[in-house]
Amino acid sequence: MLLTLFGPETAHAMGTTGAGGEAAGGGSGMLIMLVAIFAIFYFLMIRPESKRRKERQAMIDSLARGDKIVTIGGLYGEIQDVHDDKVVIRIAEGLKVEVAKTAVSGKRD
Repeated sequence: MLLTLFGPETAHAMGTTGAGGEAAGGGSGMLIMLVAIFAIFYFLMIRPESKRRKERQAMIDSLARGDKIVTIGGLYGEIQDVHDDKVVIRIAEGLKVEVAKTAVSGKRD
């Protein structure tokens, strides 16, 4: 009785092929899971971040004289001059500061 309980038919019914064999279904289920996880990461993390980066770069490229901006350090000012990698902003009457273009957080109204 004990021999028939643990025989090859029982092992096959449990989803194995016996000694030394792989589990039924192979690795296709694991591959599908990996593809699904990658797709979730792409649509929830990678794609939105690249979209934000492109929008920020477009804002930095569109900086022009007269734009009112705020820097990442919290300085509010008006752009007086634009150079290749920096801008000159007026933060008070008679007070101008040069900051990197990448230090501009955004435009304000």
